[in-house]
Amino acid sequence: MLALRLARGTHPLVLMRRLLVAAASAGVGFLLLCALGYASGHPTHSAAAVLRLLWCFVPLAATVQFAVAVARTDPSTRPRSGLSAVGLGPVRLTVLAAVSTAVSCTLGSMVALLFFLHLRGDLSGLPFDGAAAGLLDADAPLPLAAVLLLLALVPVAAATASGLALRARPVSATIPDDVSSDEVPQDRPPTSATPPTGLPWGVALIAAGLAVEAYLSRGDGRSLLPLPGRFDATPAGVLAGWALTAIGLATAGPGLAYLCGRLLQAVRPGAVRLLAGRVLMGEARRIGGPLGVVCAVLSAVIAAYALHGTGPRPFGPLTALGAVLVLGCTSATLLTSALEARQDRTRTARALLRLGAPASVLWAATALRAAALLVVFAPLTWLVAELAALPLTA
Repeated sequence: MLALRLARGTHPLVLMRRLLVAAASAGVGFLLLCALGYASGHPTHSAAAVLRLLWCFVPLAATVQFAVAVARTDPSTRPRSGLSAVGLGPVRLTVLAAVSTAVSCTLGSMVALLFFLHLRGDLSGLPFDGAAAGLLDADAPLPLAAVLLLLALVPVAAATASGLALRARPVSATIPDDVSSDEVPQDRPPTSATPPTGLPWGVALIAAGLAVEAYLSRGDGRSLLPLPGRFDATPAGVLAGWALTAIGLATAGPGLAYLCGRLLQAVRPGAVRLLAGRVLMGEARRIGGPLGVVCAVLSAVIAAYALHGTGPRPFGPLTALGAVLVLGCTSATLLTSALEARQDRTRTARALLRLGAPASVLWAATALRAAALLVVFAPLTWLVAELAALPLTA
């Protein structure tokens, strides 16, 4: 009940982020129900049904990552003096954030169930002249237990991940009750600029993932890697190879972002380059992981287009929905992480402005950081996409 009351009084931007989490959860729930409908309607195609379910875990992971990022930037998760006095310390606020995440995701799952049943004609006849009946296997009965289990995946996973992420982060300073929590940054200790240690492991995982894809995609690559809606011959090993590559890019992302900060400060830097490099080094751990995931998704999109983008109707409706979910959630996660980093350095920016630094210096430093990340991560994305598509198109 407290989570619902806090949701009613939150800032519109925060409420919009929660609605986006609910929308993403609805999309994933719909994909899971489609996989269940296919399994019920084609009991002899168990391998294809399992592969459909495996593909659904890609947008599910992206949705959980986005839900965690939204929970971290939620003002209601920051300790306040008034809330601490009534017993809502950091631990209970973490539980409250997990409950709020679960509520948002459960709302999305319920919307997905209603929309799925409506398209199947289980509620009020077949809409769209029955055009979606074949895709959703409307003639096959749905096991109630399986429906409830699949719809509970996103709320449980997102709530658990949000609780663990908020529990592990540094404790914020108390925010006064008379100050808007959405405008005041978290007064954490300065982020350590020690270099992340995951770069070698990330490179090794990327190489292993590309090797797995190359080994398991020998032969006709176009028949081995159909996307959702064309699952008939997709080997699970190719999906596993892409997952290894994505994990490797996410692991190497913080180290690459840290190196970008070091490069900005090389060869007699001025004030703008020094400020941009220092900030980027401090924020490498926060934005490097989401940036690496975005690179993995974009490289997969480029490779998929190289394989299937030239044929007639190369992508089915489930492919389009899954691609929109993954691209949207990963991009929104990156933007949300950047917003969290901006909130954390607000007091530093205000201190620089009070000392007489012009606002143009701060804007120039921000643009320089973005340009440095683009120069490093854009070629990396293209290279990974080309290496992933090469054995499939050979």
